Amino acid sequence: MTMRRKGDLPTKICAHCGLSFSWRRKWARDWEQVRYCSERCRREAKRKHG
Repeated sequence: MTMRRKGDLPTKICAHCGLSFSWRRKWARDWEQVRYCSERCRREAKRKHG
């Protein structure tokens, strides 16, 4: 794997807080399913809907 600048990484908008977040290595396998920028946003979104 070659080095990439942080600005070259793919980004998404968090479904809960609306902030932009960048790809992380731990999300490499399931980047398509990632919707939240953090565990906190994921928990808050589930609490809000459920």
